[in-house]
Order: sequence, then C-alpha cells, then structure tokens
Amino acid sequence: MKESIKMYTLSTCSHCKATKKFLDECAVKYEFTDVDMLEGEERTAILEDVRKLNPRCSFPTIIIGDKVIVGFKEKEIKEALGL
Repeated sequence: MKESIKMYTLSTCSHCKATKKFLDECAVKYEFTDVDMLEGEERTAILEDVRKLNPRCSFPTIIIGDKVIVGFKEKEIKEALGL
C-alpha cells in the first residue's frame, strides 16, 4: 500500500469515526485533521483546502493518492486501497 491517505474529519462526526475505525481494521496508516478542533487562520486555510477537493465541504473528505472520496463509502475506500 503505497498511496498516502489523508482525511479531513470532525471530532463529533459518526461517519468520520466509522471511517477511522474501518481504516484501523484494514491496518493502513493514515493522517487526519479534526477540522472542528482547529481555530482561526489555520481552520480557515484547511476549510479552503477541503472546499477545493469537496465543494460541499462535508465530512469525512478522504484523499487516497489522487482519489477523493467524500463520506464513509467502504466499497470505494477498499477499491482505492486495492483491498
């Protein structure tokens, strides 16, 4: 698994928690940013990044390699990971 995985999440979001749990169960490494835990300019900058990937700015927004998946879509995530 050579693709890097980055997620933009909310700490209170059940779909985000389910996605993290699923990736943990798949034993893949990933980075995530809980956007609601950020403040000020950092939060504004991250939200701009999320909007570029996902204009609706919904969570989780998952980037696997060059593929963007919005929401907890187990089948799409597995395909993107090659599982």
